[in-house]
Amino acid sequence: MTDDVPRPPWKMDWTVEALQEFESMPEDGKQLVLAARAELITALDPYYRGIDADSSLPHWITVRPLASTSPGGPHMADLAGGRGWLIFTFIRRHADPQITVTDAFWA
Repeated sequence: MTDDVPRPPWKMDWTVEALQEFESMPEDGKQLVLAARAELITALDPYYRGIDADSSLPHWITVRPLASTSPGGPHMADLAGGRGWLIFTFIRRHADPQITVTDAFWA
């Protein structure tokens, strides 16, 4: 094991409920969720992207804290202007950082 700081791509896991929601989405929703997943697992920090927070994201996704009082807690990836979302937590374990999706929705 090295002392290097872990870097992307991050692992992503889904709760059973979120995975069931994803699997029941129509194909267009699944494609956007998979594209959002690709953005999140390759970001240096899935939570904080600097002053212009969403500048490196495609126009159809924004990432924000679920609660402004908890900037290090769960975050929401808002997809296609609110048509869908992923709620996720980025666990910053040193040895094995991981993104966990707890809710997925597509209208």
